[in-house]
Amino acid sequence: MLDMDNYAPRLKVQYKDTIKAAMKEEFGYTNDMQIPSLQKIVLNIGCGTEAVRDSKKAKNAVEELSKIAGQQAVGTVAKQSNAAFRLREGMIIGAKVTLRDVRMYEFLDRLVTIAMPRIRDFRGVKASFDGRGNFATGLKEHIVFPEIDFDKVDEVWGMDVVITTNAIPYGEHSADAQAKALLTHFNMPFTKA
Repeated sequence: MLDMDNYAPRLKVQYKDTIKAAMKEEFGYTNDMQIPSLQKIVLNIGCGTEAVRDSKKAKNAVEELSKIAGQQAVGTVAKQSNAAFRLREGMIIGAKVTLRDVRMYEFLDRLVTIAMPRIRDFRGVKASFDGRGNFATGLKEHIVFPEIDFDKVDEVWGMDVVITTNAIPYGEHSADAQAKALLTHFNMPFTKA
């Protein structure tokens, strides 16, 4: 049995032991509190019109996202009704989950080392930052995660992954540049272009 009180994920240990020192040297931080760190990872699956036709699809998306994340996902509900899509206010149309601390590092490790290499014709991810040091990417198929049994999947979902950092502009370095360097140290496979 795993003792969660004394357990530290591999990437969290790597951040404390090597990444912080490398970031401090690279950007010339004068204080350890200036070094950016990961805050949270938000995962989202949108079911779209599939959930309107069959409510079980949205429930399956919640269950599968829970397996991927390692914690219970919640259903996202429609805020407004839309007759054109047969959508009623309050219907579950997707799933989301927010990961922090241990589960966040564990998920990032599985994303970078297991899931992304399983993507067909994978050439890296585009450096898509929002100007505040937060990174977003999408996966076309959620079945690249080993937690999902391919034979039991009735629908393949796309998935959004948003990684939030606490990077702020420092000197001539933007928050995005620092966040990209941080994620590069975590082996995020960014494309060269």
